[in-house]
Amino acid sequence: MPEGLIAIANALPYMLKGSLVTVGVVIGAMGLGLILGIPLAVGLMFGPGWLRRILSLYVWFFRGVPLLVLLFLFYFGLFALMEINLSAFSAGTIVLGLISSAYQSQIFRGAISSLPQGQLKAARALGMSDSKAIVYIILPQALRLSIPAWSNEYSIILKDSAVTYALGVAEIMARAHFVASRTYQHLPLYLAAGLIYLVLTYMGTRLLRLLEDKVRIPGYSH
Repeated sequence: MPEGLIAIANALPYMLKGSLVTVGVVIGAMGLGLILGIPLAVGLMFGPGWLRRILSLYVWFFRGVPLLVLLFLFYFGLFALMEINLSAFSAGTIVLGLISSAYQSQIFRGAISSLPQGQLKAARALGMSDSKAIVYIILPQALRLSIPAWSNEYSIILKDSAVTYALGVAEIMARAHFVASRTYQHLPLYLAAGLIYLVLTYMGTRLLRLLEDKVRIPGYSH
């Protein structure tokens, strides 16, 4: 058996354990991005001018600064300065979540903008407050319309999670690099890591597609 295949067979269980770490980072980042992205989008769409300017600055910052710079800035800079003792896993997940919140806010903002503008006026005419109309009428539709874009966001976060190995997170890429540096079988091991990422990408996008089909309303689209 070629040495490359032997190296893959020996390292595969170790690398698959790293995939669990990767999935944890991705789920945590997407969850944090969702929690922060929704109020960001609502503030950008319906907030006063001063609030929209502040939120736009937040989005501009996290979309404009490279991921590796943000990881080092928060982990070795801000968290250390504030004496917040976080693991590399937690720090990487938070930074990815903050970046994702900026992108998800634009996904939700686009979905809200695509809805008929008369819905909010109709809710006001029925005596509903703007906050209730947003929560019970606007957001449920916007979240449903945002699912296809989540597939793209999931793929991006999954790929970006590989950069967290720079902090010492024991995810797929970190484990592949660790084994490759000792066996000198870089090409087969990195190919195996790439295949694992492809499988995770397919599984995640497939689940989101199933969710999209489940919540689709027949005859309804934006």
